[in-house]
Amino acid sequence: MLKDRLKNHHIILASGSPRRQEFFKNLGLDFEIRLKPVVEEYPTRLSHFEISDYLSQLKALPFKEELRENDILITSDTIVWHNNKALGKPKDETDAFQILKSLSNATHEVITSVCFTTKKSQKTLYASTKVTFKGFTDEEILYYIKTAQPFDKAGAYGIQEWIGQIGVTKLEGSYFNVMGLPTHLVYKTLNDMAEKSL
Repeated sequence: MLKDRLKNHHIILASGSPRRQEFFKNLGLDFEIRLKPVVEEYPTRLSHFEISDYLSQLKALPFKEELRENDILITSDTIVWHNNKALGKPKDETDAFQILKSLSNATHEVITSVCFTTKKSQKTLYASTKVTFKGFTDEEILYYIKTAQPFDKAGAYGIQEWIGQIGVTKLEGSYFNVMGLPTHLVYKTLNDMAEKSL
């Protein structure tokens, strides 16, 4: 299995997200969590996957000098793309309400980029999933914000939470991508990297 094929590599996951950490455990991988603060800002000229690509690469920068030969550093970023703009994490309850109101009765895109960095190379891939929500009442939105506190999530929601359970009417693409990591993409890329190093 993948864990055995990567036994000569040391995987570093640079993410404080409990969901992403859980995904890596479920993939059966040994990994170290290493965190460094990064100001998540990007040039305004970027759009769509260019934003998440840029931010996932930006998160890898502080680690570049300390990577060893067998290290694989994994950084990622998720954005919600709606009406030709990126929706990040909400600043407060009012912001969260406005974001969810805009997603109500509409289809948006969730884009997650994953950057794989070694001492000698860097590869960035992204996955995109289209999510359609039913129309939400103001009461439903306020209830969700109060009970779930979705302030650490792009687009102000977690698909695995109450709002996803009652609201998602259509999904095109990877469900896990919407949760924050396109696990199929990570698995395939790590497999490819393991093969090349054999």
